[in-house]
Amino acid sequence: MNKTEDIYYIEAVRKGDVSAFSFLVERYQSMVYSLALKLVKNAEDAEEMAQDTFIKAFQKLNLYEGKSKFSTWLYSITYNGCISELRKRRIQFSSLEDQRFSDHDEMKMYDYFSETKKEDQEKYLTLALSKLPEDDQVLVTLYYYENQSMDDISTITGLTVSNIKVKIHRARKKMYEILHEMLHEEIYTLL
Repeated sequence: MNKTEDIYYIEAVRKGDVSAFSFLVERYQSMVYSLALKLVKNAEDAEEMAQDTFIKAFQKLNLYEGKSKFSTWLYSITYNGCISELRKRRIQFSSLEDQRFSDHDEMKMYDYFSETKKEDQEKYLTLALSKLPEDDQVLVTLYYYENQSMDDISTITGLTVSNIKVKIHRARKKMYEILHEMLHEEIYTLL
């Protein structure tokens, strides 16, 4: 997405062309919706959060300074809105203890996983991701699926870069554990 193009439409809105904002909504609506859906886990709530994001973005467009990409700024509004909503619902984020796996276990897992079809790999990864706590899902999604930099994720979440690195590392370990369990069970059902 072209940052220069975004700035053109942002400036148009600031100068009074309210219809220019529809271009930004159209450009980023799927990105905002998918992040909201990963957080709130409900299509209807995700649509509402996406709408809220764009309303807030429109209302606070004069506060956007252009120091980060517009998409990063939108991610931040979406993330904070969803987290606030989840807190209102009193959803507790749980965390698992770090577990150690031997090199032998990791090699067995890698061998089995590399032999599975790409569609199956994606299915397993999506399933494992869905079993992570919401805050871990968001970090993994932003980093691995949305290709956001650590600095951008820091801007979005308000976490420090070092904290994000630790959380992503732990989330990967949790995913490994989940994948190990799923694939281990599948191997036994095949035998």
